Amino acid sequence: MQVIFIIRTARREVPPAAAAPCVKIPSSRLPQRRPKPSFLLPSATLSIMKKHLFRAALCGIAAAILAACQSRSIQTFPQPDTSVINGPDRPAGIPDPAGTTVAGGGAVYTVVPHLSLPHWAAQDFSKSLQSFRLGCANLKNRQGWQDVCAQAFQTPVHSFQAKQFFERYFTPWQVAGNGSLAGTVTGYYEPVLKGDDRRTAQARFPIYGIPDDFISVPLPAGLRSGKAFVRIRQTGKNSGTIDNTGGTHTADLSQFPITARTTAIKGRFEGSRFLPYHTRNQINGGALDGKAPILGYAEDPVELFFMHIQGSGRLKTPSGKYIRIGYADKNEHPYVSIGRYMADKGYLKLGQTSMQGIKAYMRQNPQRLAEVLGQNPSYVFFRELAGSSNDGPVGALGTPLMGEYAGAVDRHYITLGAPLFVATAHPVTRKALNRLIMAQDTGSAIKGAVRVDYFWGYGDEAGELAGKQKTTGYVWQLLPNGMKPEYRP
Repeated sequence: MQVIFIIRTARREVPPAAAAPCVKIPSSRLPQRRPKPSFLLPSATLSIMKKHLFRAALCGIAAAILAACQSRSIQTFPQPDTSVINGPDRPAGIPDPAGTTVAGGGAVYTVVPHLSLPHWAAQDFSKSLQSFRLGCANLKNRQGWQDVCAQAFQTPVHSFQAKQFFERYFTPWQVAGNGSLAGTVTGYYEPVLKGDDRRTAQARFPIYGIPDDFISVPLPAGLRSGKAFVRIRQTGKNSGTIDNTGGTHTADLSQFPITARTTAIKGRFEGSRFLPYHTRNQINGGALDGKAPILGYAEDPVELFFMHIQGSGRLKTPSGKYIRIGYADKNEHPYVSIGRYMADKGYLKLGQTSMQGIKAYMRQNPQRLAEVLGQNPSYVFFRELAGSSNDGPVGALGTPLMGEYAGAVDRHYITLGAPLFVATAHPVTRKALNRLIMAQDTGSAIKGAVRVDYFWGYGDEAGELAGKQKTTGYVWQLLPNGMKPEYRP
């Protein structure tokens, strides 16, 4: 008799205290005729009796296990959607021939064969497919992505079939920026902060939502020179528009931190003027007291600072509850590296200005907290995220990120949501890290064609890896066959 144990592997290991996993055992096919009683049983009859005893014992064990399964619940975790939708294959399109090039914005994109990507055949394409499926919640509504997203859900989540999917439906374009194939790969993660949903003696540092007086105003490309006076009219709770005829407040654009990429100015009304929104220094000094919703309180201001840089996080309360926090908006002041400032001041050597090094220094020198953190005027406002506490943070694409299979890019050069093959080095082992991830996020410090911020996941271990990741890397953008890469100013 063949006994088959079916065990479903969860996304994370079941804690040791949980019950033993339930198993399904096929019903035994017992002989229809029983052996005749005999004092001198032949060997064949003894063999049959042994089988009966074994089957009876096995059935008893199975019954005990099934009874335990019915009386005790097993702690499980949400698993990625691996279901398959049946249907005819979607059209794959016609790929551009190898050697085809497209240029724009200082970047050059060149078609190459799939097998030219480092360790292409050794990838775990099933994880890449799961990550791509997450992004399709948004991508499926965009022109050129409908068929590949539909096909993704018709593809079994197994590495071999997933590999065939990416090879059949996508064309790899190697990316070069400013004449160089080499770029920079850094890492980020979703931090877990200790804190509370109310202010306590330990949890004193507020996590702000969008302030009541915060106004975001779209900025036309023709005004990015920043040398004009415009009139602003409020259109919603936190929104406004430039209306030089009916505007109620005057904005001097030269006072705002406008660059060639600025798409909106962020500010507040004061008297008859529209002024740039408060800086980090001003906010830390109490500028938002009573003017903004508070999602929770963190115990450590340095950890909170780094959550601003990461753009999302989780707040763990004393009760064990997790509050998922995601990016909502920012004050639009430029990001400034405090690591560079600390090196220039002689507080740390440049090679020590990793996230871990900065955290250690600030804990040993709390008197410099306001000085150092205030060097970065950029400030992020958050929102509480719905859904399971096991979901990844929501990226710029608007979908959850999958740890080690997603990353942030410069959306001016890389199509948001596209598969992205990254060849770099592991931050600790220094061994090759070649992986097909999804370009599902952006970051204010992520600028350039060959520039990737690799998402390591959440928690302390992911933070250790992210803080040490700053390596040379190479990038290939995979687009649906027939779709061309483009630079978007």
